[in-house]
Amino acid sequence: MENLRDSKDVITAWENIKENIKTSPKRNLCLYELQQHKPRYDEECFHFLDQMRQAKMQWLQDPNQSSVDNLNIVRSEASRHCRNKIKEYLKAKIDELETNSKIKNMRDL
Repeated sequence: MENLRDSKDVITAWENIKENIKTSPKRNLCLYELQQHKPRYDEECFHFLDQMRQAKMQWLQDPNQSSVDNLNIVRSEASRHCRNKIKEYLKAKIDELETNSKIKNMRDL
């Protein structure tokens, strides 16, 4: 570390240290990779959020009553859809936990 003189060398050294810290437990202890969780939102939620952004930009450019009404409608549809998706996701998680509890699968529980 004493031989590092410019900022590029320091950044490279820190990136190497960070990468070694991340990978050394995996190499030495044979740790398992974390499971990827199911996403709470799907593409349709992101589509609704894009519609909401567009409606908001339209309202900001032309603040009249019709654009306000359109924004409110799109907002309510987006929040309703995303709220239902979160409920479905949480219900599936609860069902999975109940199943693991019934079969006494403590690792997945």
